[in-house]
Amino acid sequence: MSEIIHVLLVEDEEVLSTIIKETLELRGFSFTIAKNGVEGWELFQAKKPDICVVDIMMPRKDGYSLVEDIRIIDQLTPIIFLTAKNEITDVLKGLKIGADDYMKKPFSMEELILRIQKLVRRKSMHSDQETATSDKNIKVGGFQFNPHRLELTIENKSVNLSQRESELLDLLIQNKNQLLDRNKALLLLWGDNNPFTARSMDVYITRLRKYLSADPAVEILNIRNKGFKLID
Repeated sequence: MSEIIHVLLVEDEEVLSTIIKETLELRGFSFTIAKNGVEGWELFQAKKPDICVVDIMMPRKDGYSLVEDIRIIDQLTPIIFLTAKNEITDVLKGLKIGADDYMKKPFSMEELILRIQKLVRRKSMHSDQETATSDKNIKVGGFQFNPHRLELTIENKSVNLSQRESELLDLLIQNKNQLLDRNKALLLLWGDNNPFTARSMDVYITRLRKYLSADPAVEILNIRNKGFKLID
């Protein structure tokens, strides 16, 4: 990652785009703006940004469709959804298709900057670790898990995990056969333990259970009102 963080903002509200651009440029970010999902897709491929900030409701191509397309070719670049919607189902849909985080309008510019920096720093750390330890696998049941390559393998069949899936599985493995406190996991991975992030984590737990079902000896138990336990 370069020292200057390059942000791709995909937002059709011109006033909001201008405010975000001017604020972040004053803080040393470089910026590209797209006014709709079609333009966002073209600029993503051309500019290779460090992070994408994407509005959900846009003309021509909405944020959901854009993120789905991005995740087909790129699992690592962090994506933050901007949403005016308050329904948790809309937020969960965005997380399911590959967003790393979300912010509800109106939002604090300082909070947006902090979240961008956190996600880009995490991506950079993953890249550095992958280079240094790309062959390091962790055994869990019949699986080989490589947290740096975001890969879960069993019997020569591999699943490419999202960054958040990989982080959550890594945390579960670190606490294997022990209780992983729900609040601890939320604070470590999301930095918050509000109802939205809690539901988001439940989505990722469900997806990990599906992947791990290839080995019946491995399971993730839900310890009611306390957390989770990875059994191996």
